[in-house]
Amino acid sequence: MSLHEEKPPTPGESGPEAENPNSPVMPEIHSPEPFPNWGSEGTDPAAATEVSPYPPAKTYPEDLQISWSWPHLILFVVFGFGSLVIIQGVLAVIYAPKQRLDTKQLEAYLISKPQFAIGSLLIWYATIFFFLYVTLSVLRGHPFWRTLGWRKLVPANQRMPKNPLAYFFAGCGLSLFVALLTASMKAPENTPIEELFKYPHTAMMFVAMAVFVAPLVEETLFRGYLYPMFARSFGVTPAILLTGVLFGLMHGAQLGWTWGLVAMLTLVGIIFTLVRARTGTVFASFLMHLGYNLLISLAAGLSTHWFTKMPTGK
Repeated sequence: MSLHEEKPPTPGESGPEAENPNSPVMPEIHSPEPFPNWGSEGTDPAAATEVSPYPPAKTYPEDLQISWSWPHLILFVVFGFGSLVIIQGVLAVIYAPKQRLDTKQLEAYLISKPQFAIGSLLIWYATIFFFLYVTLSVLRGHPFWRTLGWRKLVPANQRMPKNPLAYFFAGCGLSLFVALLTASMKAPENTPIEELFKYPHTAMMFVAMAVFVAPLVEETLFRGYLYPMFARSFGVTPAILLTGVLFGLMHGAQLGWTWGLVAMLTLVGIIFTLVRARTGTVFASFLMHLGYNLLISLAAGLSTHWFTKMPTGK
């Protein structure tokens, strides 16, 4: 074969390229790789969602979905203590006697005045509710009562009763249980609550406030405001315990810091919070608190002829 002889075409070649060896060679075009398996057969790969490198945000049940956090709590505590000092200071100046009295005499005099002893608390409660209403409802656009845990009594837990009276009478039963356990405990003499009961008008107004006002205010603050924030931060069980402890400590001064009685009120606070957690609504714990306070108030009123004959021998 001579140097100028054309190379015979290889089998399968045809067309101009096979006849002209000097023609440019076209690059081979490969078909694209098929899409990887996206899961189920026939799934459109374009519809596949991109996997986020961050973990998904934790979701909370409806009764723990709140709009406030620790900075709001700090502001609330500062406002609460500051407003109490101002309110009691102003009323003390208004109702202070003209003659000079020492500290104990002045305290006894102010306690004898329902306008100061009970009026200052009522004004303080209203001020606190106003603060919560402005900061949680007006400025943030949320319904006031619902955002603080007040919902219809429709327990998600099927074991919890749906009849409101069940919670009310459970509170009455709890008060009897606590009375039996604390019957042998004796508080120190001249505690603030004993001093208050020495004045019938002040005692009557205090009992009325304990039944009609205190359950509403305390349940809104402890089980509506504090508990959900603690539950989101520490978990449900620690939040139930912490809320109960704070509830007991709040009543410590009234009981002369008798730790046995404070411990019983802590247990009561834990039970109230547990009911609120299991039902998902403050309304359930409010009904228990109402029954608890009502029976205690009736017992105190009947045993003292409505605070006209206080027991002796203490």
